[in-house]
Amino acid sequence: MRITGARVIVTCPGRNFVTLKIVTDEGLTGVGDATLNGREQAVAAYLEQHVVPVLLGRDPARIEDTWQALYKGAYWRRGPVTMSAIAAVDTALWDIKGKVAGLPVYQLLGGRSRDGVTVYGHAAAETVDDALTDVARLVDAGYRAVRVQTGVPGLGTTYGVSADPRTYEPAGSALPAEAVWSTPRYLAHVPAVFARVRAEFGPDLRLLHDAHHRLTPIEAAALGRDLEPYRLTWLEDPVPAELQEGYRLIRQHTTTPLAVGEVFNSIWDCRRLITEQLIDYIRTSVVHAGGISHLRRIFDLANLYHVRSGSHGATDLSPVCLAAALHVDLSIPNFGLQEYMPHSAETDAVFPHGYRFAGGYLHPAEEPGLGVDIDEDLAARYPYRPASLPVNRLEDGTLHSW
Repeated sequence: MRITGARVIVTCPGRNFVTLKIVTDEGLTGVGDATLNGREQAVAAYLEQHVVPVLLGRDPARIEDTWQALYKGAYWRRGPVTMSAIAAVDTALWDIKGKVAGLPVYQLLGGRSRDGVTVYGHAAAETVDDALTDVARLVDAGYRAVRVQTGVPGLGTTYGVSADPRTYEPAGSALPAEAVWSTPRYLAHVPAVFARVRAEFGPDLRLLHDAHHRLTPIEAAALGRDLEPYRLTWLEDPVPAELQEGYRLIRQHTTTPLAVGEVFNSIWDCRRLITEQLIDYIRTSVVHAGGISHLRRIFDLANLYHVRSGSHGATDLSPVCLAAALHVDLSIPNFGLQEYMPHSAETDAVFPHGYRFAGGYLHPAEEPGLGVDIDEDLAARYPYRPASLPVNRLEDGTLHSW
């Protein structure tokens, strides 16, 4: 069998997605997600100009060899654009291999390590009262874990909060929008939010919170300490992860579990955090960390150091990525949680899939391969629309994080 074609499909059924579809001379196809929020066209061009020509004529069964060829064949290695492109190829080849074997991909990864994949939902609202209502909505739907975000009093907007969290999309205008941020207001507000959530929903519901890289290590340490009475499952992205030594300071001051990694692209980005046990959950995703093959390497390393998975799974990743993630989640021994934000009806129509949500768990499709595809005719009805992620400035005008 040989690869005879590979198509890069950019579509926007409510938000932009990049998909690679590989075709073989025996008529089998495989799909991979290459979406990079706010930089979709960069990955599409990388695939079309640098990757697709390398794929033509290759044996699709040689997944590891193809991964190494794409990684080592680029002198300028790693980075989100390169690794998202490699991820799309890798995921599509696993899809094809599953179809050749007549098995769902998780069976090729060692089979089930659990019956279902526990997911967490997003409760987000401007006010605490509305956030509590949203938590109740998710609990009623069967979620066993909920990430809680609210607006910060005195600030006009807050990243991570929208009018309807079920359709939340942070990328908006073609050029980055700017908002105002205040760390002191935020640090004073968040512990009170979780005091109310715990009081209303009791000790058993798993609670999470995302700081979106906004804090310094000592600020993050203080927040983690203040949140300890409410027993969070994790505090996510407390500080920018470029200086990983900062997590040592946070660890010295709080027992609140820490999660990070959705912006990481390789095992080398998180090696120190894992091997020094500075985090509890690693949140790398299939699409941004080099595909199923490389994500498994990261999770295998994490397993040696008591670090569990917590893969990114917001709606800036397509159903192709989510389907792939579920096969990995089901098979690894050190699974923690999987983020899950349901896609829009338009997106689900463009990406028909067999995975399903039931009772707080996601279940991958049982059909051969990943159990997801792309309707190319329908995708063509939704042309690309430029959209950028916002940025924040402090109240004095200093450019800050999200």
